[in-house]
Amino acid sequence: RGTALADGGDDHQPRRPRAVMEVAAASLSAEDGYKLLVGSIVPRPIAWISTRAPDGRVNVAPFSAFTLVCPKPPMVGIGIGRRAGRLKDTPRYIFETREFVVNIADESQLGPLHQSAEEYPPEVSEVELLGLRTAPSRMIATPRLADAPVSMECRLHSHLELGDTRALFVIGLGDHKAGENFAVQAPHGRSGRSEEHTSELQSRLHLVC
Repeated sequence: RGTALADGGDDHQPRRPRAVMEVAAASLSAEDGYKLLVGSIVPRPIAWISTRAPDGRVNVAPFSAFTLVCPKPPMVGIGIGRRAGRLKDTPRYIFETREFVVNIADESQLGPLHQSAEEYPPEVSEVELLGLRTAPSRMIATPRLADAPVSMECRLHSHLELGDTRALFVIGLGDHKAGENFAVQAPHGRSGRSEEHTSELQSRLHLVC
């Protein structure tokens, strides 16, 4: 029988056993399940997604259920819930245009990042409302956020509809035939090798998660 030890402490000093709370998943409402998951799965990177409406308006919204899916071809996945059972603007525009940009904000952009999470009417462009600058993407028509240190241009690969709430899991990737539609902007426009960009992202940029 083993003894629980304090993290980083003396291996010979036992710590008090923790009280265990067991939760039956079937007993949780969707809201309670969401609170439990987001409170347990931390930290989470934030995908600040820009999409383009059919009339050209640019929508932007943050999503924290965001992860990598596959390295080759590069693929990312975003979990997107529904609002009162209806599609939010972001997935609706993704399905209509079959493309989107995942922008990663830094700490200087926390204000507009949080503000863009508010509910706005579909005819309102968060980019215009919050005064966010955009720049043309290289491979798709949807623009990226010009001041985001990282932007990933994605084409829609597929999506899943999951659970009682019909939550969406959206997968974006680069075109494996062309090999260049998943474009990652270099930090602050710098060029060089990808490993140099990775090192700079990890050591210098204060990306939000």
